Amino acid sequence: MQADILYIDNHMLVVNKPPGLLTQGDRTGDPDLLSQAKQYLKQTCNKPGNVFAGLVHRLDRPVSGVLAIARTSKAAARLSAQFRAGTPLKKYLALVEGRAGAGGTCRDFLIKDAEQTVHVVSAEHPGARSAELEWQAVAFYRGVSLLDITLKTGRAHQIRTQLASRGMMIAGDVRYGSRTKFDRKNLALHCYCLELEHPVRKARMRWTAVPPASWQGFFDLEIRRVIEQAAASALQ
Repeated sequence: MQADILYIDNHMLVVNKPPGLLTQGDRTGDPDLLSQAKQYLKQTCNKPGNVFAGLVHRLDRPVSGVLAIARTSKAAARLSAQFRAGTPLKKYLALVEGRAGAGGTCRDFLIKDAEQTVHVVSAEHPGARSAELEWQAVAFYRGVSLLDITLKTGRAHQIRTQLASRGMMIAGDVRYGSRTKFDRKNLALHCYCLELEHPVRKARMRWTAVPPASWQGFFDLEIRRVIEQAAASALQ
């Protein structure tokens, strides 16, 4: 599992993470994106010794899509500040079970339990964190809906939890109630668009990426149209 390189300069690296690849190493010892990025930078940039690569946001292991990695500590600090402030544009595609409505806004409070499962709770619940996203139904066919999602906050398992709490389980997401098999242990959730401010040049930049091969046969024309529109709007 190797990530596709979407962009690289002296300050940042942007990749399309495949599903099933850890963003950062954990106790399993399985391959992870950050280690791969460091090895890639060491080889391609011919750098001796340790190579800096800093995570500024994450994608769950079974989720695919666009992810930015800082190449310097200064870039890491500036990019991390953007994500804390919620200024990057983050857009996802999801395949969910059943016929979704036209669209809407989800505003909830979330908390993670000891088993790392996230739940919707009241605002008064100790440790609860606010979460917001907007979603729009793009198409429906044979019991599956394609959703276009704009993420407003960046909580753990946010999209998965908020959609499932409204009866829209993401295909393959057994943890949150899905009964649909999808690409082994991976999910039909893909970050197809990321826009942020370059940490040095200060210009807004946008990257898009198509979903992995496991999505082929699911709304191919509609997905292509959504991604092309996102890429085109960055040039306006």
